[in-house]
Amino acid sequence: MRPYPSPVISLACADGVSLEAELRVPDRSSGVDVWAAVVLLHPHPKMGGTMRVGVPSFLFDALPAAGVAALRFNFRGVEGSGGSHGRGVDERLDVVSAVDALSAAVGDGVPLVLCGWSFGGDVSLSVSDARVAGWFAVAAPLQVFADPSAYVAAFDPRPKVLAVPQHDQYCDPACARESTVSWVATSVEVVPGADHFMAGRMDRVAAMCLSFLEGLRG
Repeated sequence: MRPYPSPVISLACADGVSLEAELRVPDRSSGVDVWAAVVLLHPHPKMGGTMRVGVPSFLFDALPAAGVAALRFNFRGVEGSGGSHGRGVDERLDVVSAVDALSAAVGDGVPLVLCGWSFGGDVSLSVSDARVAGWFAVAAPLQVFADPSAYVAAFDPRPKVLAVPQHDQYCDPACARESTVSWVATSVEVVPGADHFMAGRMDRVAAMCLSFLEGLRG
């Protein structure tokens, strides 16, 4: 993987909370054009989730070399971010602030996708923003919100992929298909041999994410 600078930035949420984040944008002068962008959402803050673990960390390292700008951030109350855990509800403001920063960095015409893992996947699916081109949710438990209507992406016509581990301990492919049977523009794609933590399967997740992003190119 080619190293790219990842300046630490601060995100300002609408409620005044400040979040720590890192941004990687491929350098156009090196011949790598930015053709897509992703906001990476990490797993549950109360279970050790930070922007530096697991799938978000892997994608933050892998995607820029393919021309994809990436922004990862710590949800409120995690490490250097202010505020306190909001049970997935207040975290929606965190996501919007990340979209603000990434869309400003890449400009118009670059498809921007919300890409969350586990808790981050559920939170991403509860955020609707006109600047978002689609959702790529990895091992989303579909359990963070008791009210199904919280998943506002469900009836949004923009495309969604749920990358579901074959042996997920929280929501396996059968569970995901049942939970999203009424969703529109939604595809459940199985990650063979994987469990919720994706050990040894992150390359496959990165390939699936890139394939989804390719489908959004104009």
